[in-house]
Amino acid sequence: MPDVTERCSVAVIGGGVIGSTVAWTLAEAGHRVTLYTDRAVEQSTTWVAGGMLAPWSEAWPGDSGLLDLSLASMRAWPGFAARLEQDEHRVITARGSLAVAADEGDVADLHRVMAWLEARGEPVAPLSRREARALEPGLAAGLRPVFQVQDELAVDNRATLLALRELAVRAGATIEQRRISSLASLPQDQVVVAAGPWTSELLPALRVRPVKGEIMRLARRSFSAPPPRRIVRGWVRGRHVYLVPRPDGMVVGATQHEAGFDTTVTAGGVRDLLADAEAVFPGVADYAITDMSAGLRPVTPDNIPLIGRVDDRTLVAAGHGRNGMLLAPLTGSAILAELDGQPLAEAAAAHPRRFA
Repeated sequence: MPDVTERCSVAVIGGGVIGSTVAWTLAEAGHRVTLYTDRAVEQSTTWVAGGMLAPWSEAWPGDSGLLDLSLASMRAWPGFAARLEQDEHRVITARGSLAVAADEGDVADLHRVMAWLEARGEPVAPLSRREARALEPGLAAGLRPVFQVQDELAVDNRATLLALRELAVRAGATIEQRRISSLASLPQDQVVVAAGPWTSELLPALRVRPVKGEIMRLARRSFSAPPPRRIVRGWVRGRHVYLVPRPDGMVVGATQHEAGFDTTVTAGGVRDLLADAEAVFPGVADYAITDMSAGLRPVTPDNIPLIGRVDDRTLVAAGHGRNGMLLAPLTGSAILAELDGQPLAEAAAAHPRRFA
């Protein structure tokens, strides 16, 4: 393996939150970075995201590897956000989350999650109906609150991505908008593939597949109920819906479909999102729909991303699923550590060699 501890030229392929974070991290460390993206910032998968940093309320019993990875990145987020907000970008939009259920089956599933988290010593707290109504008066009266997590955050995914791009350029990175179809054609010493669901087109041996997620953005009108102040994650008859606050309304998401690279917003997806959101927060019916879109989550067979070195010249940072925003700080640090020849212990579970 070549000595890459000296600062070198690096191509980063993929302009979403992961690629942009990697580009910024490497450029700040002195590497000569070119960020390649084949689409405008408004067309990236990150632009469609909800912006939840919710490692606990999105956890599932047994997924210890993913939760440990997520918590390591969550610890880095306060400092990461502070740097993103140094200029005019407001990144954090809400603090704290509530997990609520619509029926007995949903309650049982959420109690399983809570029991597993409590057994690990995680900061989840049982939530009574009275406490939930005091925290979020707009919740549906018949909901069954289960737990809350005060340490979870919501961020404005679009402001975050714009800030990352600006910081990367300020640190010396160059951004080129063009499609890369062959790694061999790139002149840089090292290459980082952060192409999300398209990663397997460049590295066919890596199993990253797209999972479609439809999402809606809603704006509060003058007579609408105030939006939630916290993330509300609802389990509604076996489906999951989340309401993520924004200054002017909320983001509601997200469906989940194995549909290849299709990004069509479907009538059924919109119907389910609206029905589930209204079951959790009835006032949503008075909000204006300002955007409906679908993104492609990059998913691996075990739901843990691929972060690390593939060969002497190539590294990968992909397969983050629904946790790209959450895992961005850790991913940037892990790729820098790989280039320095000192792999990050916290990211060991995500190394692509586990599928070798």
